[in-house]
Amino acid sequence: MIYHLSLHTIGLITGSFLVLLSLAAIFLPADNFLPRFPRSQAAGAALLTLDLVWSFWLLATMEMGEFSAFRRPLLIILPVGFILVLRFVDEFLAVRALGILCLLAAEPLLDAAFLRPETSRLLVTVLAYLMIVAGLFWVTMPYLLRDQIHWSTKTAGRWRLLSGLGFVFGVAILVCAFVAY
Repeated sequence: MIYHLSLHTIGLITGSFLVLLSLAAIFLPADNFLPRFPRSQAAGAALLTLDLVWSFWLLATMEMGEFSAFRRPLLIILPVGFILVLRFVDEFLAVRALGILCLLAAEPLLDAAFLRPETSRLLVTVLAYLMIVAGLFWVTMPYLLRDQIHWSTKTAGRWRLLSGLGFVFGVAILVCAFVAY
């Protein structure tokens, strides 16, 4: 265990985040900042910085076993790679950084739900695996998020429906966090 977070805490954090994000999406118009997000350099730099800090912390604190000799070189390579990516990756940097963040954020969810007897833990597990699949696709094929945003925001009804589904999923996780976890 790296994070030492209980399923209750993860449920509260994840459910609250989904509910707040979905409520903001419901009340924002469908043609808000979202269509400009994939090519946003500022969002890409901010998300990539968050990825760097999280990855650096993980690398500095996790048990690496027989690979511990690689810790120091990796701690040097990580910031160098960050600077090189900021300098040379112009296309869809925000999407790639969001994909990396999804991959990083899925691990605490899976860690908290590991070997728990409650069936409702599968809500958190399903969300984690959806984040992993989305993260892998967004890092390797970032134009897909642009297309997904275009499809989602094509009509106001579709946008509200998807936001409502996210809200319901977040409420379900919150209810399980209070009742079952």
